[in-house]
Amino acid sequence: MDPVLERAYHKAAAHERLSVEEGTALLDRGDTHVLVALAHKRRMHLHPEPVVTYIVERNINYTNACITYCRFCAFYRRPGHDEEYTLSFEQLGQKISASREAGVVQILLQGGHNPDLPLTWYEDMLRYIKREFPDIHVHGFSAPEIEHIARDVEKMPVRDVISRLRDAGLGTIPGAGGEMLIDRVRKVIAPLKTTTADWIDIHRTAHQLGMRSTATMMFGHEETRAERVEHLQRVRELQDETGGFTAFILWTFQPDNTAMWRYPRLESHEYLRAATVSRLYLDNVKNLQASWVTQGPRIAEIALRAGVNDMGSTMFEENVVSAAGTTYCMNANEIERSIEMCGFTPKRRNVFYEEVAA
Repeated sequence: MDPVLERAYHKAAAHERLSVEEGTALLDRGDTHVLVALAHKRRMHLHPEPVVTYIVERNINYTNACITYCRFCAFYRRPGHDEEYTLSFEQLGQKISASREAGVVQILLQGGHNPDLPLTWYEDMLRYIKREFPDIHVHGFSAPEIEHIARDVEKMPVRDVISRLRDAGLGTIPGAGGEMLIDRVRKVIAPLKTTTADWIDIHRTAHQLGMRSTATMMFGHEETRAERVEHLQRVRELQDETGGFTAFILWTFQPDNTAMWRYPRLESHEYLRAATVSRLYLDNVKNLQASWVTQGPRIAEIALRAGVNDMGSTMFEENVVSAAGTTYCMNANEIERSIEMCGFTPKRRNVFYEEVAA
């Protein structure tokens, strides 16, 4: 057997930390059945109870106006386009109100890089949400959105922007905008977007300010398998430093209606392999979330036996991935049925992975 791969198998089985070389060997040459078994063993080591969590959340895209023009995005519209929009606070409130009966405890608030919205607009929006819906947690604004406000709109330090958003009501920060934390890849798929170092520094700064965030990976486009592991290494290094990531979420690039439509859609077995290696490599990130939004519920169910311990969130509305041709949708009851079909007990959680009442 390949000596690097054999060493990687042994270290993974013993819950030992993998090197970049070993992680790459697993992803590139590892036997899928072995990877699934090892990842499930690690998942049960971290989460001995046969429980799979999920959150009742609503995703709200507050604007689609954007000046960053990412090649992988089918959602954005240039400022002045006939389909450009920015939600009013009242429209935002209506969306939150309409979903509260379903038990929503959190909103995921994300949008384009709108050049016409100052920091005070975001602060006023957050204060409106906290005033009208004080029990709703706001998980919002990706690192690139924060950098856009700081660099392009306000010309002020990122730390000051994060502090002001936090003080206005922002609870936690999503990992969106990470894509691949490889600058070679970023220059191809999103040349105007946040660099790898800046994405990491924004999350580091949020963690230093007492906030938590998630980390993500969007793969299956320009990157190599070795670069996927380099991405995991960068997440692991920051987690070693700050401990601020609550979870890792990976999903596959959806090419339809994008400028990158010639890239083939990645097959599900590649998603499952990446999920298993993410579980084995990210030994300091306790929670791994399934991407049923891009893979569909059946593949997500398989992932629950391949290292994944969380089914993510309910989907009342989704505009970004659906613009690229993927339209899977599940409510809380459907998520719970999927979890139970895999032999686990479903439990609702909040963003900090604390159990909440159904």
